Order: sequence, then C-alpha cells, then structure tokens
Amino acid sequence: MFKPTGFLPILLLTVLAGCSNNLGSLDFPGVYKISITQGNVILQNMVDQLRPGMTKNQVIFVMGTPLVRDPFHQDRWDYVYNFQPGGGARTQERITILFVDDQLATVTGDFVPNPPEDLN
Repeated sequence: MFKPTGFLPILLLTVLAGCSNNLGSLDFPGVYKISITQGNVILQNMVDQLRPGMTKNQVIFVMGTPLVRDPFHQDRWDYVYNFQPGGGARTQERITILFVDDQLATVTGDFVPNPPEDLN
C-alpha cells in the first residue's frame, strides 16, 4: 500500500522551490557554467582597418555582417557584442557605422579607429 508520509516532504520542497524568485542565486560547487557570447565579435584591429570612403562591401569584409540593419535607416549599421562569462557579469561592446552615398562616413561607439601608421 502507498504511504503518503514519504511523499509529502518531497512535494513540499518541490512547491517551495517553484515559488522561489531567487533561483539564480543557487550555486552548487563543481557545477560548470557556460560562457555566453552573442552578436559580432569586435576587435580593435578590425576597427583600425576602417577608413572614410570605404564601400559597404569593404566594411562587411572587415567587420562582418552587421547585427542590426534598420530598414528605415539603410545607412546606419550597428555592431553589438555581448559576453557573459559563466556566472559572471555581462559586458557589451557597440559600434555604429554611418554611410553617406554608400561610403563610410563615421564610426562611433566603444572603439575608435586609430590613425594609420606612417610607412616611412
């Protein structure tokens, strides 16, 4: 015959765990937490290759396809990179590229292009 006395504590713990709004704070030792990356990887050497007057195809060759292309503003491209190490704080890097007459005009965001080195 079924004895409900062993079942009742398990049911109670399950209900209490389901009602908790702070489940993210449960840290079990030895549990691996994966790192999460989203978006376009943005590196300083990539941004340093950008030059005013580059075409959209040249920018795609250097930076990759933008994460966000606004259908109402075709001349604005946004590159966004999010990284959260396993259990750590999330960081975000952004670059906005503006085109005028299908040529690179400005680059703004967390990275600024360095001036080219002289070849003298």
